[in-house]
Amino acid sequence: MTMISYLTTIRFGFDESDALSDELKAVGIARPLVVTDRGIIAAGLAERVLAKAGGAHWPVFEGTPSNPTEEAAHQALAIYTAEKCDGLVAIGGGSPIDLAKAVALLATHEGPLEQYAAILGGVPKISASIAPVIAVPTTAGTGSEVGRAALITLRDGRKLGFVSPHLIPVRAICDPLLTLGLPSGLTAATGMDALSHCVETYLSPRVNPPADAIALDGATRIIGNLTRAVAHGDDREARWQMMMGALQGGLCFQKGLGAVHGLSHALGGLTEPSLHHGTLNAVLMPAVMRFNAEAITDKIARLRAALGLSAHADVADFFAGLNVDLKLPRGLRAMGVSAGVIDDMTRKAAQDHSTGTNPRLIDVAGYRQIFEQSWE
Repeated sequence: MTMISYLTTIRFGFDESDALSDELKAVGIARPLVVTDRGIIAAGLAERVLAKAGGAHWPVFEGTPSNPTEEAAHQALAIYTAEKCDGLVAIGGGSPIDLAKAVALLATHEGPLEQYAAILGGVPKISASIAPVIAVPTTAGTGSEVGRAALITLRDGRKLGFVSPHLIPVRAICDPLLTLGLPSGLTAATGMDALSHCVETYLSPRVNPPADAIALDGATRIIGNLTRAVAHGDDREARWQMMMGALQGGLCFQKGLGAVHGLSHALGGLTEPSLHHGTLNAVLMPAVMRFNAEAITDKIARLRAALGLSAHADVADFFAGLNVDLKLPRGLRAMGVSAGVIDDMTRKAAQDHSTGTNPRLIDVAGYRQIFEQSWE
């Protein structure tokens, strides 16, 4: 077992999910609300995590949507309040973890939720009084277990980022064994999500060498193990490396992301079709890399090295080929996205909190170019 103290305290290793009760005591949570989703319940993962912690009688909210919503946050909050909970345990991928963060915020701060959105000046309004969250990820993807942001779709359809160091879970328990049963398609999509975090963080123009180092190491781990994990879901070493790479993506993206996430956040707010965040990131990556090419010439050599590419390899083409190898959709149209949403999506993307740290200045016209190239 490895204990890491960086942004928060992380238990990392096989069977570390057995230590949930220890971490609850360490942070003073006596009656948590468990936030998860129906897929995690059906797979038996929630029961597995809770069994050794004596959590059979804890209140559970299992209605987390694939893209967490303000409505779901209030539904979970009602249970939290009625059951007199004093903290949360989030079990699942990024959606339950982000939803738990929203509940923790609403439980301790006056509404409405909208006022705390980053693009609406809400960052300084989020105080340290937030309810404690322990995150137990069951995918190697979002890094939300150590991230300072929660992405929530409001009732009016806007998918906004809520960003604060106080939103970082007080504990993360990363047990690669919880990912062994993850289907190959979801392994591929969540793995590309983690890779996009590492790549966009490294390319962000902000100066943060420690984050860059973490990002490059994480990218190397993911590239070296993603296809193995997809092809052989029971490969313990590949799963360990993928979960570490995803964790590193979450640790480093405090530096800022870019246009991949700016547009995927906007598209993730669509109610129909409901789009998987990691798959969106994978599909958008080639076009974003081409758009940013002129602004990343000083960094591209180190990125190629981290990805195991030759000195003159086309990185955008590499990502496009990787998507094909992983059997991910070839474009937004294949994901069910209508060309008719382009105006709304590009406008929302230009306003997203990730847009400001894209390496090349981007506006609605730039996002239109990326959308069009990613649609076919």
